[in-house]
Amino acid sequence: MKILIDMNLSPLWVDFLAHHGFEAIHWSRVGDPGALDSEIFSWACSREYVIFTNDLDFSAILAAAPPDLIPSVVQIRTTNLAPDHVGSKVLAALNTIGSSLMEGGVVSIKDKKARFRSWPFVDEHDQHLKPK
Repeated sequence: MKILIDMNLSPLWVDFLAHHGFEAIHWSRVGDPGALDSEIFSWACSREYVIFTNDLDFSAILAAAPPDLIPSVVQIRTTNLAPDHVGSKVLAALNTIGSSLMEGGVVSIKDKKARFRSWPFVDEHDQHLKPK
């Protein structure tokens, strides 16, 4: 799985995810740091990257996207965004739902739980994940 880390998350995530077997790159290494979310979304789509962010805008962009554009979005919804704080929850979610991410959807990771919604968004496809 290839993961594109958004500007609102630390570049420390690149090494953390790589250490755990994921190919990861920070947006600052491949694009304009001031790029619009729609540009980042398009870049991720064309290269089959999962977008890793703290930004809610990407799930809204995905919801409005045509069905053939299916990058997945992983959102951290905690106050502490550091890998040493929430990294184990992120890894648990990625390892639990990883294959489904390749078909499109949103994983929302909070302090106490994580939730996956597959694309296209339909309520009966919601899955509650239990991060370790």
